[in-house]
Amino acid sequence: MKYSAQVKPISFLKAKAAEVLLDLAERREPMVITQNGEAKAVLQDIASYEQTQDTLALLKLLTLGNRDIEAGRTRPVRAVIARLKAKASRD
Repeated sequence: MKYSAQVKPISFLKAKAAEVLLDLAERREPMVITQNGEAKAVLQDIASYEQTQDTLALLKLLTLGNRDIEAGRTRPVRAVIARLKAKASRD
């Protein structure tokens, strides 16, 4: 995705905030806001933001899982199932 088409100065955001928000929700593409010609912020619709956060959380879980595997902090699935069955039969 190229962001060059979605680069706008802060004055554009100030003048057309409501229009910008509608456009963000419709296009689901982030917008780069510049100040004095320098990129300062990125705006995105809430659905895209939530999706990004969910993706980051999943990637973090995968990373933690990979670290556990590398550190040998895993158990065979059969052992886990046997333990769960034993626990369930005691309850």
